[in-house]
Amino acid sequence: MRCPFCGYEDTKVIDSRPADGKKRRRRECTNCQKRFTTFEVVERPLLMVVKRDGSFEPFDRQKLITGICSAVKKRPVSVETVSALVDEIENYYANEMKTQVTSAEIGDMVLERLKRIDPIAYVRFASVYKDFTDVEGFIRAIRELDG
Repeated sequence: MRCPFCGYEDTKVIDSRPADGKKRRRRECTNCQKRFTTFEVVERPLLMVVKRDGSFEPFDRQKLITGICSAVKKRPVSVETVSALVDEIENYYANEMKTQVTSAEIGDMVLERLKRIDPIAYVRFASVYKDFTDVEGFIRAIRELDG
């Protein structure tokens, strides 16, 4: 880490603590003894979503949260649970170092998790995600819940 005051390349960490999902580090230059603060964050690869029509768009965390919130509306599912679900999906792809994923893969992961969280939310999300056009689609989704 280069000192912002004198440009010397050797600094030492005086203090380190978490702050808003980042690491806050207090550093001291070994040359001029001036102190400064740095923030360290994990850089995730940009995740691109391949849509059904073949087009690409960047993964939008808020868009996924909105879709899941529509499914869990008026259900006993907390915002923290929804956020944790999206975190889990995001972290999965970051850990796999994937840069492309299909919207179908994301939808399947959401359905898999919603099945365990709330069966009604599962059916609601499935009805939009799988684009049911008849009652038989709903019946199949409900049967999938039973096993």
